[in-house]
Amino acid sequence: MSARIENIRMVGKLVVVTAGMFAFGYALVPIYKHICELTGINILALSERQVPGGGTTGSDVKLGNTQIDTSRTITVEFDANVRGPWEFKPAQRSVQVHPGELTTVMYEFQNVQNRRMSAQAIPSYAPHQAAAHFNKVECFCFQQYTLEPGEKKQWPVAFVIDPRLSKDVTTITLSYTFFEVGSKTPPAPQASLPATAELRS
Repeated sequence: MSARIENIRMVGKLVVVTAGMFAFGYALVPIYKHICELTGINILALSERQVPGGGTTGSDVKLGNTQIDTSRTITVEFDANVRGPWEFKPAQRSVQVHPGELTTVMYEFQNVQNRRMSAQAIPSYAPHQAAAHFNKVECFCFQQYTLEPGEKKQWPVAFVIDPRLSKDVTTITLSYTFFEVGSKTPPAPQASLPATAELRS
């Protein structure tokens, strides 16, 4: 009889331990998220808001240890060059972002030829020093695309500007050259700093 009582007590203890482990596992995710929010480590929290022209800007983003620097605003201008009979352009010409803020913009492309084509884009930056601090999370320039005659596509560019970018830089121009795969690869576009750029010496 005593052995049976001991077994019942053991089963009761195991049930309690199992329930405790389940509760701990259930609470682990919000606890981890709260710790990450406090420390700013290993979290990507994105709250998007629309920006003119159809893009989105992350208003609350922490990428790794990168914090949003709300004290600075950088104008990012978009340019498009083509090497062939097709249409290629950004959906919006510029956005204003804070360093450390995740932003997504769209580029539009149409194959206006009567044949299938494959193409790829080459990016460049102005001023040149911005290239090392312009971090693309997603970009159509990472791969080639094949489009049927008359086919239209929209492709995203998602990026974060490193807060370590020099404070002298207040405008960045991102330029793409779209060329047909199989043809002579053009050099990267030489984006020049626009007249609206403000650089402090």
